[in-house]
Amino acid sequence: MPMQGVFTHQDFSGHTGTIRTGDVQWMTAGRGIVHSEMPAADGVQKGLQLWINLASKDKMIEPRYQELESKDISQAEKDGVAVRIIAGEAFGVRSPVYTQTPTMYMDFTMQPGSQLHQPIPEGWNSFVYIIEGEGVFGKEGAAPASAHHCLVLGAGDGLSVWNRSGAPLRFALAAGQPLNEPVVQQGPFVMNSRAQIQQAMEDYYYGRNGFEKASQWSSA
Repeated sequence: MPMQGVFTHQDFSGHTGTIRTGDVQWMTAGRGIVHSEMPAADGVQKGLQLWINLASKDKMIEPRYQELESKDISQAEKDGVAVRIIAGEAFGVRSPVYTQTPTMYMDFTMQPGSQLHQPIPEGWNSFVYIIEGEGVFGKEGAAPASAHHCLVLGAGDGLSVWNRSGAPLRFALAAGQPLNEPVVQQGPFVMNSRAQIQQAMEDYYYGRNGFEKASQWSSA
């Protein structure tokens, strides 16, 4: 999700596109895809990228993209709190993005003096990344947290936030259903066992099982 600037992307299947400030690209890598993503303009380029694991039963599905321009992203506003709903639901509004792994991903902006309680399914893992401003997260008496801090949330049924500062508070909330499966990672490959990692690397090297076009492709 570009927050400032323009990015171009392409892959070995011929898919190309450009994402601009506020747009969203949701890619499900599945059995594998070789992908390039580069800044397309001069100056400062900023964005947020979230990587979500797939369940073992979904590791070999076909790759797919979902792309939304900023104007098409679901939005809601209530009592001084605005939210762009990239995945999941807030204030009764749901994102059209389908997530293979159940996921919540939201971009909140809170005006000074506002407060929020966003429900999160019990048992999900969740965290907050503060983009700008300062806020109180979790408990009313907690110390304020400021921009560029990441807060890992504990058990509960939601997130409470207070903006007691004199400036807007913007943060991303990400949450997902735990898979409770082993995770083995090497390079860009994430599987459930060392043997599966070895198989994926061999498939890539020999150009098989979804990587047939890899050896002939290079990004422009």
